[in-house]
Amino acid sequence: MRWFIALAAVVHAMQWITLLMNLGYLRRWRPEAHTSGLPSGKLSVLIPAYNEAHNLRTLIPSLLKQDHAHVEFILVDDGSTDETQEVLAGFDDHRLTVLRTQGPPEGWVGKVHALYQATRKATGTHYLFLDADLTLLREDTLSRIDRVFAETPARVLTGLPNLKGGGLLLVSLVASAVLNGLPWPIARMTRRRSLGALNGQCWMVDAETYHKHELHASHRSEILEDVRIGRFLIGSGRPPTLVDLRRDLSVTMYRTLPEAWVGFRKNAYLIVGGTPLAFAALFGVFGFAFSVAPFLSGGLLLSLYALKATTDRFMGMPLWVTALAPVSYLMSSAMQLDSAWHHLTGKVRWKGRLVSPQIAARSQTVPHRTAPDLQV
Repeated sequence: MRWFIALAAVVHAMQWITLLMNLGYLRRWRPEAHTSGLPSGKLSVLIPAYNEAHNLRTLIPSLLKQDHAHVEFILVDDGSTDETQEVLAGFDDHRLTVLRTQGPPEGWVGKVHALYQATRKATGTHYLFLDADLTLLREDTLSRIDRVFAETPARVLTGLPNLKGGGLLLVSLVASAVLNGLPWPIARMTRRRSLGALNGQCWMVDAETYHKHELHASHRSEILEDVRIGRFLIGSGRPPTLVDLRRDLSVTMYRTLPEAWVGFRKNAYLIVGGTPLAFAALFGVFGFAFSVAPFLSGGLLLSLYALKATTDRFMGMPLWVTALAPVSYLMSSAMQLDSAWHHLTGKVRWKGRLVSPQIAARSQTVPHRTAPDLQV
C-alpha cells in the first residue's frame, strides 16, 4: 500500500506543477493584457442549437448588443423539437442568420454537423465557435476576444469561461481538468498530440486554416470533437492558446445535478482513455489518487482540498463546492464508470439522440463546401 500512496503523491505533485504553471500562463493570456490592437477582418460567430430554447433567450440578446464593427452570427437549429424556432423568430437583426436542418445524417454527430453547416454559409476571415448555453457578459466581449486572437502565435484560441448553473459538484471539475490536467505552456512548445485540446464551448480559428483541413468534416463522428480537433491542430504545428475569458463569457452547462451526470456521461469515457485498456489504466491511477488515497493519507487529503480550493477560488465557485471536494471526486469516479458502461454497450444518449460512436458510420470523404440540405 505504501507504493500506491507514493504513486498517488506523484500524481498530486504533477497536478500542482501543472496548475501553478497554467495560472501564471493565464495572467498573460487574458483580454486585459491585450488592449492595444484593433479587431481586424470580419468575424463569423457560429453556434449550434438543438433544443436550446431556454438558453437562446439569454444568449441572443447578449450577441446583438456587441459593439464589434464587422461581425455576423450564424445559428444552426439542428432539428430542434422544443420552442427553439419560435424563440429565434422573435429576433430580427441583419447580422443574424438562422439555418435549419433536419438533424445529422448518418455518420455525423449532431453538434459537429451543425457547425460544419454553419461554416458553409460563413463569410468571415476567422471563425468563433460558441455553445448555445453561453452568455456574453460585456458589450465588447467579441472585440476583446478578437484582439487577443490577433496576438496568438498560431492563430488558434480556446477560452475558459465562467462556469455557473446547477450540478456544480461535477461542473467544477471541468476547471480542474483544464487547469490541472493539461500543461498549456508546454503544449505550445511541442507537437505532442496528447497535450492538445480545445474547449468546445469557445474556440476560434482563421477561416483559411479551417477550410484547409475542414476540421469538422474530418471529425464528423467524434463525440469529443473539440479534443480531437485540438490534438490535430497541435500535431499540425498550430497549438491552441488558452485564454482566460471568465470576465467575458459565462456558461450554464446544466441546470441540475442529474442533467450534469447525463451530460458528462456522454464523453467521460472518451476523455479517460476511450478504449477499455486505456480507461482501466487511467481510471485506476487517477481514481485511486483522488477518490481513494486521500482517505488513506492525511497529506493527500490536504492536497486534494488545496488543489480544489485553488481552482474553485480562481473560478469563483461557492465555498460549499470546495467543502465537498471529496464528494465531487467520488461522484466523478462513479460517473466515469457509468460512462464506460454506456459507451461499451452503445447506449449513450443526449437530448433523446443516440450518440454512441459505435453507431456512427465513419467516412473519410470530406464534403464539398456546400449546404444543400439547409433551410434559411
